[in-house]
Amino acid sequence: MVTLPFLKSQFLLNPDITYLNFGSFGACPRPIFKDYQDWQLLLESEPVDFIAVNGVNYLKASREALAGYINCNADDLVYVTNPTYAVNIIARSLALNEGDEILATDIEYGAMDRTWNYYCGKQKARYVRHHVTLPVTTKAFFIEEFIKGITPRTKAIFISQITSSTALKLPVAEICEIAKQRGLITIVDGAHVPGHIPLDLSALKADIYTGACHKWMMAPKGCSFLYVKKEYQDLFDPIIISWGYQSAAPSHSRFLDYHQMQGTRDFSAFCAVPASIRFMNENNWVEVAAASRQLILNNYQRFCDLMGSQPICPVDDTFLVQMCSIPVPTDQPEKLHQHLFDHYHIEVPVMRQEKDVYLRFSINAFNSQSDIDKLYNALAGIVAEGVLIKK
Repeated sequence: MVTLPFLKSQFLLNPDITYLNFGSFGACPRPIFKDYQDWQLLLESEPVDFIAVNGVNYLKASREALAGYINCNADDLVYVTNPTYAVNIIARSLALNEGDEILATDIEYGAMDRTWNYYCGKQKARYVRHHVTLPVTTKAFFIEEFIKGITPRTKAIFISQITSSTALKLPVAEICEIAKQRGLITIVDGAHVPGHIPLDLSALKADIYTGACHKWMMAPKGCSFLYVKKEYQDLFDPIIISWGYQSAAPSHSRFLDYHQMQGTRDFSAFCAVPASIRFMNENNWVEVAAASRQLILNNYQRFCDLMGSQPICPVDDTFLVQMCSIPVPTDQPEKLHQHLFDHYHIEVPVMRQEKDVYLRFSINAFNSQSDIDKLYNALAGIVAEGVLIKK
């Protein structure tokens, strides 16, 4: 069994900062970052060959490695810079009629809410943020409550597998099955999933899925993917029309041609995904994840007690994974975040979710109980001061 901190020296993070915000942008270990730099050097040594000649082969090899890791067909994947970019592809082209509805929860990532509101607004459709009762109690209750939001006007369901500000693992497989029975398209935001919890796209049966490789998979920044089932691929136009449209040498897949060939860009980060997968395989990442989850379970309640708040879910692995969100009684979340960084050298997000505020801490291989204790002691001092946190 892995004991944390594990491989701490392999990470490039500033040792003077207690880093409890892996969930935002991940962190790239030295071997993966070295592989990324090697790809960049290869690009600069012969740019024409890298981009125009062999680029398609480099991307194919990387997609095949990723497809093996998340169990899908490599031709059903394209790389994108982030999940927001992926959802913009989908929302921009999804055919909606006036009055159609996209059903989501009211705890989705803010950039996704903005994307759907924008494109639904252009087509006079509705983006429906169905209320999630917190604390969540059971998967069955969450599902029962959520599917009440389905109406005859519902065209598709958009849902996070792991939420951002509330850090909850939602029962997406069950939601996808219900949607399939009702003839609805499912679009899953899995930004926090790959490398965090097992992902089997063939078993999940989501129609459209996006995940970040640069978060929990530890790939270089700006590396994510969009998966679309074959039957839906021709529905979606690329954000940028480029050489893949009316290609002089079309491949077997219009989906790949349209979305992959975007002209001059550095796709070295995409090429480093196989190195990320190797790093996890070589370093018992299933055990690292389990040890990280256990630290979350060991500490969640004590932080809620300190804040005078209640957990937003059962303190077990039904909804909790390698990060958790603590309700914090503050009306100054931005100042609290900066105060923790400036005075205690702790990097941890403090986020607004509607009228609520959550402090979300993430645990990975380089963290230890002492990191969590440092955060706890800092918050205890701030509570005692009674300025930024008022219980």
